[in-house]
Amino acid sequence: MAHVHSRTDNIARLPAFGGEFQPGLYKSVESRKFANPAPLGLCAFALTTFVLSLVNMGARGVSAPNVVVPIALGYGGLVQLLAGMWEMAVGNTFGATALSSYGGFWIAYGILLTPNWNILGAGGPYATDAVKAIDPKMGESAVGFFLTGWFIFTTILLLCTLRSTVMFFLLFFTLDLAFLMLACGAFANDNGALEASKKLTQAGGGFGIIAAFLAWYNAFAGIADSR
Repeated sequence: MAHVHSRTDNIARLPAFGGEFQPGLYKSVESRKFANPAPLGLCAFALTTFVLSLVNMGARGVSAPNVVVPIALGYGGLVQLLAGMWEMAVGNTFGATALSSYGGFWIAYGILLTPNWNILGAGGPYATDAVKAIDPKMGESAVGFFLTGWFIFTTILLLCTLRSTVMFFLLFFTLDLAFLMLACGAFANDNGALEASKKLTQAGGGFGIIAAFLAWYNAFAGIADSR
């Protein structure tokens, strides 16, 4: 793919490019020793987000997130974390921060949803009706806190992409909205507004699916890049 070059201090720089996970001007890689790790991290993020978002939307009646656990731990977690470390090796601070952090998010979320551990207890997705009768709100509030933290972090990354490409910006914009909707859904459930919680969770799933396809788009741009 073609890139427009600019010169700053006699150093060739390239414009923002989602395929390299670079939100601003970055130095040209004259002789790349390593493959571009960004597409791998983006694909790991996209697939895991896509599956979880379908569950959040209740697609085909699926509501229990069991299937998300192995994907979150193995692909979205471990593989994306490794991609973030490799971004650090090639000198991409933004890519290293984003991919490593979201890799950590998926590992944490996978542990949170592991059925046998049932960390969320009465508010978890695997709790029986008898257990939910004890204190169904505690788990939802905890999830709300967890997702709110990631909403704040994603907002910080979103601000870094304001001068980036449209698709790169939209990736973080839709992801930010997904975290916001899911956090609000958790708090709504905590307040007993079950119908509002369901709608907010479905909206979060919808934004998550859009974010997943945008991540795949940016990954494709990086894979297809001829440099």
